[in-house]
Amino acid sequence: MLDIKRVLASAPRKPEQTALEPLYTVWGERIAEGCESEPVHPHPQFERTSFQSLDGWWDYRIVACESAETAWRTAETPTDFEGSIRVPFSPEAPLSGVNRQLMPNELLWYRRTFPTPSIGARDRLFLHFEAVDYACACLVNGTRVGNHVGGYLPFSFDITNALADGANEIALCVYDPSDEGVQLRGKQKLDRGGIWYTAQSGIWQTVWLEAVPEAHIESIEIDAQADAGVLELVVTVHDDESAANAGSTALTVRLLDGDAEALAAVSDAPAETAHADTGSGASEAGCASHALCTHRLVLDVARPHLWSPEDPHLYRLELVFGDDRVKSYCAFRTVSMEPDEHGIVRLCVNHEPRFLRGVLDQGYWPDGLLTAPSDEALAFDIETCQKLGFTMLRKHIKIESDRWYYHCDRLGMLVWQDMVSGGSPLSAWHSSYKPTFFRRSWTSCADDTPRRHRAYSAGSDAYRAEWTDTCAGTIAYLKNHPSIVTWVLFNEAWGQFDARSATEAVRALDPTRPIDAVSGWYDQACGDFSSVHNYFRPLEVYADQAQPRRAFVISEFGGLSYHVSDHSSLSSSYGYGSFTDLTAFRAAVGKALADADSLESEGLAGFVYTQLSDVEEETNGILTYDRRINKLGGDPIGEDPAIAACGAARASSQEGEQR
Repeated sequence: MLDIKRVLASAPRKPEQTALEPLYTVWGERIAEGCESEPVHPHPQFERTSFQSLDGWWDYRIVACESAETAWRTAETPTDFEGSIRVPFSPEAPLSGVNRQLMPNELLWYRRTFPTPSIGARDRLFLHFEAVDYACACLVNGTRVGNHVGGYLPFSFDITNALADGANEIALCVYDPSDEGVQLRGKQKLDRGGIWYTAQSGIWQTVWLEAVPEAHIESIEIDAQADAGVLELVVTVHDDESAANAGSTALTVRLLDGDAEALAAVSDAPAETAHADTGSGASEAGCASHALCTHRLVLDVARPHLWSPEDPHLYRLELVFGDDRVKSYCAFRTVSMEPDEHGIVRLCVNHEPRFLRGVLDQGYWPDGLLTAPSDEALAFDIETCQKLGFTMLRKHIKIESDRWYYHCDRLGMLVWQDMVSGGSPLSAWHSSYKPTFFRRSWTSCADDTPRRHRAYSAGSDAYRAEWTDTCAGTIAYLKNHPSIVTWVLFNEAWGQFDARSATEAVRALDPTRPIDAVSGWYDQACGDFSSVHNYFRPLEVYADQAQPRRAFVISEFGGLSYHVSDHSSLSSSYGYGSFTDLTAFRAAVGKALADADSLESEGLAGFVYTQLSDVEEETNGILTYDRRINKLGGDPIGEDPAIAACGAARASSQEGEQR
């Protein structure tokens, strides 16, 4: 039965634009005190020693522009800048030092200089951006090296031909329509409030330089087949740009178990060779003609050491192509949907049924917004969930930094990865009211007609094309991570369209992982899960409309709210059931989790509790927004020893300067 009182108490309300209270994590506080961590390589699965971070202080300027949606492509670099911004934090984030919202009629400019690295005569220098929201044009020493569109995936530019002796200048022009556009943006909203959070813009992940030989490794596709005991690698390389010599360089691969070499293989000839004149990734950049060669290697690995949550065993990989050396890693494990001994379909890891005890992870931080304040902070969230007995994190409507997935790989945390949503403004009726009051609608509404596209905010051709391209890009970017065990395509009709076709397309791109096609409601009887959200009804297992039957999961529930003074961004709070007594809150959360656990025997394959941490007005987290308090018990996180040490060092330095 629907809990009407709880529905009314949780009804969306008009946002109040009250300023957020300054709130810092222990890691953000460390940065604010001037003690920043040593840079770490953004991609442990594709690592070279030439990594050079460009994070830190850049110049910035925000410029009003009548036609910002087109002007960003050709705008001239300003002659003067208004201040400094700490990269990789967006200007809306406190750690950026700017604390200003970029508006859709404005352009955001960045500028910094760097000395020309010492590189060989035939080396290339790449400028990498891990993520920039949303569209940007990049210039080096006044030369336009490329454009990029899309706020969540990494991209790079070959800037070798634009380099000068001595100092070099990077200028970046950014445009972001936020929720006034139809582009992918997740839960960002200019009028934040309730379940919608502060919109952010510009550079929000690491910027870095990398020198590579002209003949170098471009990408690796890893297929570690646990059942067959086979490691298949598809390695794309840039070979000698002379067509006559294309494919002349050998590729060597070593598989290491710890420090011991398990296997080695050499590919003397590529399986395929093509010639290209295109830039890197989804960028609109050009580069010199080169030969793209694909090497396919198959290594037989007898009795591989399997990866599992209890034993997240990783093998190391070393690849050598001419003068290029890349370090990577892989893991052997299978993910499948199989019936258990009672005939109930469950997600299985290495053919062992797993009851998924998940938590919704928004990936927001009070001091960095979508940007975690440090690598340690990323690992902290994962480790905390493991200590609380959770075995899965659902990364919600966000593509996280690659290091987050690396930490899940090495720690053994299972991941359900959402695709990022977008589209036109949501219809409150279709996305909230109708499915809340009429459960029958969950399985009776199509999503494959123009009228339904418009109803679910997916009426824009441009949006649907971007979602499709970014979905494919997300899978290509993340598919090597063993921790990811499910792709989640659509959530609560936020830009949902043609789920059946999307499922088929994703299945073709990655046949090794299950798919949660529609999380929440408006199920199209496709994918591997019957996936419902249940905040307002007693928890139960519903019959599946699809044949054969899929695994049943409650992919969101809970959302119980408890506001902790001095650890919240606002005095107001939002959640799906609020408590003013901590003991009562803990009892209610404990009962909700126990109720979900009890449904395992009735056919529940797993659940996702809402949520890991508070976010702005939402105070329904297990942790406070600043990650200093665990509301379910245990000692407060307290002051990080590194902060105290940093403060002591600064005090000592200041005393020395005074003397």
